[in-house]
Amino acid sequence: MTKYVFVTGGVTSSLGKGIISASLAKLLQSRGYRVTIQKLDPYINIDPGTLNPYEHGECYVTEDGAETDLDLGHYERFLNVPTSQANNVTTGRIYQNVINKERRGDYLGKTVQVVPHITDEIKANIQRLGDTGEYDIVITELGGTVGDIESLPYIEAVRQFRWEHGSTNTLVIHLTLLPYLAAAGELKTKPTQHSVKMLMEYGVHPDILVCRTEHRMTPDLRKKIALFCNVNVNAVIESADASTIYDVPLLMLKEQLDRIVLTKLKLPIKDEPNLDSWKEFLGKLKNPTSEVKIGLVGKYVELPDAYKSICESFIHAGAKNECKVNLQYIHSEHINAENVAEKLGGLDGVLVAPGFGNRGIEGKIDAIKYVRENNIPFFGICLGMQCAVIEFARNVLGLSDAHSLEMNPDTPYPVINLMEEQKQITNMGGTMRLGAYPCEIKKGTKAFSAYGKSRITERHRHRYEFNNDYLQQYNDAGMITSGINPDSGLVEIIELKNHPYFVGGQFHPELKSTVANPHPLFVKFVDAAKTYHYENNPKKSK
Repeated sequence: MTKYVFVTGGVTSSLGKGIISASLAKLLQSRGYRVTIQKLDPYINIDPGTLNPYEHGECYVTEDGAETDLDLGHYERFLNVPTSQANNVTTGRIYQNVINKERRGDYLGKTVQVVPHITDEIKANIQRLGDTGEYDIVITELGGTVGDIESLPYIEAVRQFRWEHGSTNTLVIHLTLLPYLAAAGELKTKPTQHSVKMLMEYGVHPDILVCRTEHRMTPDLRKKIALFCNVNVNAVIESADASTIYDVPLLMLKEQLDRIVLTKLKLPIKDEPNLDSWKEFLGKLKNPTSEVKIGLVGKYVELPDAYKSICESFIHAGAKNECKVNLQYIHSEHINAENVAEKLGGLDGVLVAPGFGNRGIEGKIDAIKYVRENNIPFFGICLGMQCAVIEFARNVLGLSDAHSLEMNPDTPYPVINLMEEQKQITNMGGTMRLGAYPCEIKKGTKAFSAYGKSRITERHRHRYEFNNDYLQQYNDAGMITSGINPDSGLVEIIELKNHPYFVGGQFHPELKSTVANPHPLFVKFVDAAKTYHYENNPKKSK
């Protein structure tokens, strides 16, 4: 029988439920268990696809084309296992499903209510992953904070689920905060006590408390929390601030979180976790032999979570190269032809980030022109690749008014065109080209050198594409279309022949980079940045 672990949060948001969930899953996986993680989000949007990145950070896309919460990126990066549509459910989708059933008459004329109909739908989504038979343990992270109005149906669904499945098949981990009062010189447990009390008022008793803290917990403090929250002392887990999220699995191993979970679920404690490769990754991450400075040019740089997967991909690729990547966030609206040399000077590489809309687009194009002309390593993702196409058309092909139809519907040179299947679509949500698609890579190109094979798949999230009417002009002028979708002819990868590293992808490679498998395009980009750095700093030896 599949076992179910629920992770709830209290006191405040942003405590790291996703990282704790992913860390626990990593430990259980390394003991030989088949594990997956699911995120239940309490907002009423159907999915994050239509949310502004300032609202919710990046929108993560799965292999099967689901637009999901960014926590699914953490799940995949830790476990190296793809997630799917079933791994992220929102209140909007829950209510949509229930209303669709009501319209079909599935409820036989009954009054549709939060209990039982909404809670039944939540439970069905929780159990769906378990019913596949693919997993021994399903970890379900509940978004939001206990006490939020929108979270109540989820807490009630957990209460019912535990009653139906029994205490040995379900377990609740509650993540709380132990604030430190400098004036008193001590950690305070009262917020945790109140959070647990509120959870218990809803009928859910936590089995394990994970306490986020900036200072070490004393044995007496653990006993106090255990006594007033009615849990075992060994079930009070310290989660101290870490220098990197990738330390957290080892910290949780030291706290024996995985052992406590397995004991409470009455599962055998198999061999000790095999974390050798994880420790090797951490060793390289923390002991780099070189250092580069890479600029991330985008228009959401005030919120780094808008580019979360890109940032993590640089961590993976940096460790692979034993190189520390110092990311410099540069707002594309603040770049122009006059200051671009000042803004990008001293960088060893430039990544132009994905995005939508016209804001900041000319700054991205100016940045690309500068790195192209100065042989600085460049990597463009989605819109970043499209901006490279536009810049090349304007400044190399002589098509001075070239643009994307997204930005200028009246451009005489639409080098970026709306995809044919997108032309009749009016709804915004879930209608882009989403998910994994194949790509054929030409041998002898930078892309082939990175991947080491000619057939790959990558994840997409876009409406516009390279206009193949201009394909020959680009290839003749030195911009090679090195990756092509074999089914649609869509240009997937562009690169420059006579440039140290100038590569753009229509897809989102950052969505497939994990600790175990850093993405090859990021690995090669960081390597190119290293080479550029040492060539321009000859006094520094490799």
